[in-house]
Amino acid sequence: MVKTNKLNVFNDPIYGFIGTPNELIFRLIAHPYFQRLRRISQMGLSYLVYPGAHHTRFHHALGSMHLMTRAIQVLKMKNVEITEKEENGLLCAILLHDMGHGPFSHALEGVVAKDLSHEKLSLQFMKALNDEFEGQLDTAISIFKGDYPKPYMNQLVSSQLDMDRLDYLKRDSFYSGVTEGNINSERLISMLNVANGNLVVEEKGIYAVEKFLMARRFMYWQVYLHKTGLAAEQLLIRVMQRAKILLAKGEELSASQSLLFFLKQEGAIAFNTEILEKFAQLDDVDILGAIKSWQFHDDFVLSKMCQMLLNRKLLHIKIKNRPSEPEKLNGKLERIMQKHDLSLEEASNFVFEGEISNKAYSMEQQAIYILKKSGRITDVLKESDQLSLKALSKTVTKYYSCYPKEAV
Repeated sequence: MVKTNKLNVFNDPIYGFIGTPNELIFRLIAHPYFQRLRRISQMGLSYLVYPGAHHTRFHHALGSMHLMTRAIQVLKMKNVEITEKEENGLLCAILLHDMGHGPFSHALEGVVAKDLSHEKLSLQFMKALNDEFEGQLDTAISIFKGDYPKPYMNQLVSSQLDMDRLDYLKRDSFYSGVTEGNINSERLISMLNVANGNLVVEEKGIYAVEKFLMARRFMYWQVYLHKTGLAAEQLLIRVMQRAKILLAKGEELSASQSLLFFLKQEGAIAFNTEILEKFAQLDDVDILGAIKSWQFHDDFVLSKMCQMLLNRKLLHIKIKNRPSEPEKLNGKLERIMQKHDLSLEEASNFVFEGEISNKAYSMEQQAIYILKKSGRITDVLKESDQLSLKALSKTVTKYYSCYPKEAV
């Protein structure tokens, strides 16, 4: 990292040098709330499948801000009026958009801190920082919430073609080594414009949008919903749930104070400043430290699941187009119950089923608008000549079942 006049320049493997545009951004990045993102894995446990996928939310936030800088430059060149205050608001909103992620990102969302989504927590972090920075984040918060009178500004931060998605697809593709997810973010951004207050893509950029949506579909099935990563994340969730059960029974578990605080909570948590501070202390280190300790716990279920995660001796997983036959799973459950003298509830940590779904383009969300040369605005699905793109707007659901490869 090179220092220059109190502002930092970060050397990013995707985009090269990323600068901090002003002192407010510099101070936000330096804040402990933001530095915590260095200890939050961007892709959960995907590194168990793709060894290079060890990048963090810190990387992603800086990359998203860099792309926002480029988008602002492009829109200004096309005579879209963006004031200095609005520009700063956009940069702060995208920089802080993922502040609310907990340990291992989506893998444990709503599990450790029950019913608290990362979007809600990001907003709470932004409000806390706004108090500390004496109202300098007012515009950023308004844009983030979608309250700002220029809709395209919120769409740059959160939509089906936002700077968040443009960065994570390119970044996750790079670090995982899955080239099918690589997108031309520069090309997409160069085609952005604003019409009737909404973000649009100029007609000549339609093929870049098609490739973006196809890349998103590939990344979900091949990386984010990869069966081995899914099996690992399901184990991780069950580790936390088992720890909660044991703590509720009065068992002793060694873990950080912040993790124990959340695991001991029953039901939804009433949010306040104290809770935010405790959540800010949570990161991947707390979870890994606890798992390393719990692998030696007297409770067979907890210790076994922790050992499986640490040593990558995961459950076998099958993914099908229809649910498994109940008789097969019931037989596996009974064998584990008998062998280890476990209750049905305990054995269900090792034999279970569920479903996953993927939709690259949502008809329920704001459309990706195409600006025709004639000035007419249409949905990308109507303009695409690829039949496969229309299929991407349909939800594809698959069913998985997990069970030990051999007797546990």
